[in-house]
Amino acid sequence: MTARTPALKRIHHVAYRCKDAKQTVEFYGRVLGMDFKLAIAEDHVPSTGAYDPYMHIFLDAGMGNVLAFFELPQQPEMGRDENTPPWVQHIAFEVETMDDLMAAKARAEAEGLDVIGPTNHGIFKSIYFFDPNGHRLELACNTGTVEQLAELKRVAPEMLEEWTRTKKAPRHAAWLHEKIAQDK
Repeated sequence: MTARTPALKRIHHVAYRCKDAKQTVEFYGRVLGMDFKLAIAEDHVPSTGAYDPYMHIFLDAGMGNVLAFFELPQQPEMGRDENTPPWVQHIAFEVETMDDLMAAKARAEAEGLDVIGPTNHGIFKSIYFFDPNGHRLELACNTGTVEQLAELKRVAPEMLEEWTRTKKAPRHAAWLHEKIAQDK
């Protein structure tokens, strides 16, 4: 008998490391309006039994999405993957309107954060900044049409196959960024 494929419902939570749990809760509440939902603290890791005291915090990212962090005071100071450019690893959140995006930019800048954007990606516009832990955050507002999204989905398998063979950017969706350049 073969194992049944799990029926995934949604992402339960995504967890990252933080330098200071309290500072992280306050930052995400103040800058992004996230509610602090709960905290779990243990001296031993439940899945491994290892002694490693931690504070695990959970923040409401809206629509049932949860962003979590671990503060690990007995581990070496946290860093980042130095072999990956800082722009690659990020946490992206969706906002409803461009007005919301611009208000979020103003709020982040009022906090003294260096904000990039809005950047036009053709099917969404976004801003970028870093949290106190060094995690890059993106706020995005969808702007794409149903037709654009359908075409991108249609060419995705072809693009992946070409990329796998050549490791060069396929041109199947070049129209997206060419249109951005024309609109400037």
